[in-house]
Amino acid sequence: MNQRRYLIPYILLMIVFILTSGTQVQSSLYSAVRKYKNKQVSRKAIEKLAQYDHFIRYFAGFSYFIPSHKVSPDFIRALILAESGADHLAVSDKNALGLSQILFTTGMEAAKELAQSQTNFRYVSKENLANLQAIDLFDPAINILLTCYLVAKYNYKFDGKLDLVVSAWNAGEYTEALYQGRHAPYQETENLIGKINAYYLYFLKYGIFHRTSP
Repeated sequence: MNQRRYLIPYILLMIVFILTSGTQVQSSLYSAVRKYKNKQVSRKAIEKLAQYDHFIRYFAGFSYFIPSHKVSPDFIRALILAESGADHLAVSDKNALGLSQILFTTGMEAAKELAQSQTNFRYVSKENLANLQAIDLFDPAINILLTCYLVAKYNYKFDGKLDLVVSAWNAGEYTEALYQGRHAPYQETENLIGKINAYYLYFLKYGIFHRTSP
């Protein structure tokens, strides 16, 4: 990796448009990205995200896996918006919980790893992490900490490629396709890739939350 401050997932919109192979999997991902590429972020959505932005900025400020490399706050914002519409009480039909729609088993594993780390955090105690309960995923601070940690983990594991990072997030980091350098071939995953990519590009283009940065 070079000396970037952030581990920023590659912008998929650019990648998809230069695919030369006409495989069905690539074609379906292309369609999903095209479907959402002009998606806008409403003022209401920005206001909802803004409630949690101090947590996003804070927890995105840690180097979880590579010294001096951090996840992009705009990517975290895009993921939260795509997953829950910034509703901290959201529950999916698969029982994924909170802002980023984290499954309890995934969140519990990540929480235990963070509890055993040398890093102490404001807003979330080591005791809370070590004894995580499903209801804790509705706590914005805990949910966003786990989100930043898991995104950093998948960035590190899959070389920052947005489609693979989102696939790991949505379908699981041990999905077979990921180890062949391909995204998870599921419509739900492809739609999520398309949404996150669109929101991420939007935040990068307009710098909405950067205007109030210190």
